[in-house]
Amino acid sequence: MSSTLFTSESVSEGHPDKVADQISDAVVDLFLARDPQARVACETMTTPNRVILAGEVRGEGMIDATGNWAPGAQEDIQRVVRETVKRIGYEQTGFHWQNLHFENHLHPQPAHIAQGVDESGNKDEGAGDQGIMFGFACDETPELMPAPIQLSHNILKLMADARHSGKEPLLGPDAKSQVTLLYKDGKPTGATAIVVSTQHAATDAKGRELESGDIKKIVRPYVLKALPKGWMCDEDQFYVNPTGRFVIGGPDGDAGLTGRKIIVDTYGGAAPHGGGAFSGKDPTKVDRSAAYAARYLAKNVVAAGLASRCLIQLSYAIGVAHPLSVYVSTFGTGKADEAKISKVLQELVSLSPRGIREHLKLNRPIYARTAAYGHFGRKPEKDGGFSWEKTDLVKDLKSAFNVK
Repeated sequence: MSSTLFTSESVSEGHPDKVADQISDAVVDLFLARDPQARVACETMTTPNRVILAGEVRGEGMIDATGNWAPGAQEDIQRVVRETVKRIGYEQTGFHWQNLHFENHLHPQPAHIAQGVDESGNKDEGAGDQGIMFGFACDETPELMPAPIQLSHNILKLMADARHSGKEPLLGPDAKSQVTLLYKDGKPTGATAIVVSTQHAATDAKGRELESGDIKKIVRPYVLKALPKGWMCDEDQFYVNPTGRFVIGGPDGDAGLTGRKIIVDTYGGAAPHGGGAFSGKDPTKVDRSAAYAARYLAKNVVAAGLASRCLIQLSYAIGVAHPLSVYVSTFGTGKADEAKISKVLQELVSLSPRGIREHLKLNRPIYARTAAYGHFGRKPEKDGGFSWEKTDLVKDLKSAFNVK
């Protein structure tokens, strides 16, 4: 059998860039909660005890008719910023939710951008920008995700849950994971190397300095729980805090920016990426909504049994309502013609910016939860969160292609 190795990484909610992503998406949620038609492009920078916002926004209840901030709006933005940092767990000297210095440089959306995107007269709403977006699905995991990135997310999510519950008080918010899997004839069979780096307390409850060996004992059970049985790598390939102690972390140790973890957010490098980040953008921006739609379509193709791997590319021009192209690849695993799959998918779902938002019901405050542990491979939620992970097209796809 042919053998290959593939590696993906994830970062925790306390990673500096992920702190920035979560703040940006908390701002998106704040605007959408006030006005479902709000427009937000919010960039965040984090650094020791400082959070800076910049970008362009529009929304009733936040920006008034004269283009000025509505009463209390800026205070509400600062509140959600501090609440986000507090929820993540930062109460350290160099980055504390209560003590950090906050700067808000968001400004009203320029009219020349709005006129190209907004609906007017006989013109339907256009894409918020040009660009290409990719969606991917495969049958390597129950979530129909590439196994290396899904397992990397799972390790960190289990550790974070234990930290938040108080079960692991010695762990800090900042962490990274990396999983290398052995593939035989295209199927993952086990891990050959695992790396976990996690922030931790300087000392234990007895005042003893903690070293990487101590942290390895804490981390091991969560790695074992995340992996399928028998998939654990050899001990000499299991690395935990390989550089030693990791006490100072998060924005206290390094700057963070919105949109720097786009491969972590998607497929861990197992599929192409169009280059656009998701966080901080309202769903009229096709960087976000069309990438969600592409994942939705690809996942339904695989869930319907039409292929074991599916990649979908969508392309758009700013101000133009319809996609310029809809490309489907099943990597030779398809049970139907790719051109016909593309045609049927476009009959089932309108891929205009408005069509995507209405089909997936994206004009809701559901985005802060997406900004850590991946935007894909998650469970659809009752309030509409992760609606792009639904497989409600399966019945129609099976019928269209006579698949039982």
